[in-house]
Amino acid sequence: MRSPPEIVENCAALLDAYDVLLCDVWGVIHDGQKAFPEANEALTAFRARGGTVILVSNAPTPSSNVARVLDDKGVVRDAWDTIVSSGDLALAHVRDRGWRRLHHVGPVRRDRAFFEALPGPSVEIAAAEALACTGLVDDRRETAEHYRAMLETARGRSLPLVCANPDLVVHVGDDLLPCAGAIGALYEAMGGEVFWAGKPFPIAYDRALSEAARLRNGDVDRTRVLAVGDSIRTDLAAAAGAGVDALFIVAGIHRDDCLQDGHIDPARLAALFPGDGPPAKAASTALRL
Repeated sequence: MRSPPEIVENCAALLDAYDVLLCDVWGVIHDGQKAFPEANEALTAFRARGGTVILVSNAPTPSSNVARVLDDKGVVRDAWDTIVSSGDLALAHVRDRGWRRLHHVGPVRRDRAFFEALPGPSVEIAAAEALACTGLVDDRRETAEHYRAMLETARGRSLPLVCANPDLVVHVGDDLLPCAGAIGALYEAMGGEVFWAGKPFPIAYDRALSEAARLRNGDVDRTRVLAVGDSIRTDLAAAAGAGVDALFIVAGIHRDDCLQDGHIDPARLAALFPGDGPPAKAASTALRL
């Protein structure tokens, strides 16, 4: 059996062993409403001593829009070098396939930047070449099951679904809300073809490592790369697939599974890391020095 990750209160000593951070965004550097000051400090200090920070986000929007959101939430520009977003990966896939007619699934107002970057306006499923999904239209009232009838129609036409956010759920403040990944998982269970544009699938960290190599003007030693994330299913699994170490931030998606009175409960933590699951080098309540 694999041992659970070491619990660390501060991450300074751990970060000193790495040159590149592949850092998740939501749950690690902000909570959907405001930035975490300690993450701002840790990432800025890491870059100041020569490290490279690639933000790897499953946000279903172009990276330029992710940057604007980070600014709004108080994430400082000195905390990161560049961004790899699921929105960019999804849009690139649509371009590579040459699709022109897509049926859009998701909240248009929130995800306008993504939908406007597609080749054209949404078309009916009967005329579509594929579905482009950014999330649930009303994630506070709906579940993936509300989309089953639509997905059955799409499955009947063998339409592929581009999932522009593979996350199943996300915390917005204290609320846990479903994401596009829940719709993608349902469609896949129904036998539909899904393109997953983000973590834990290799495309996300492959792109991030390419960006790190470009920024550092050479190949990147994966033993000197640390993934930082709050999701075992996405961040830690992606790290394992890419052959890099991982730091598990507990106060994100898994906070109700691990925390007791604001502190990591060792027994609860161990239960999340069975021998066959993705490992982590260490676990901390937050990314802090």
